[in-house]
Amino acid sequence: MSFLLFLIMGGIIGWLAGLILGKDIPGGIIGNIIAGIVGAWLGSLLLGDWGPEIWGVYLIPALIGALVLVFVLSLILGSMRKGRTRRT
Repeated sequence: MSFLLFLIMGGIIGWLAGLILGKDIPGGIIGNIIAGIVGAWLGSLLLGDWGPEIWGVYLIPALIGALVLVFVLSLILGSMRKGRTRRT
């Protein structure tokens, strides 16, 4: 049950990061979950475990990590799309 809650929390964190940045995360809900989980891991690695915790996820580091991840992904995917349109 905790794994399911962790996936739900990852989806919420990834969705919030996409809303805050105004960027679409590729892959829809699966992309949100992946961005949230990887962002939570990245945030806890860089910032440690602090702030409010829900279902084993520290919200502030998770959200900051997801924001960084979504921003970097949007830069990479944006440059790939621009490169693709220039060649044609």
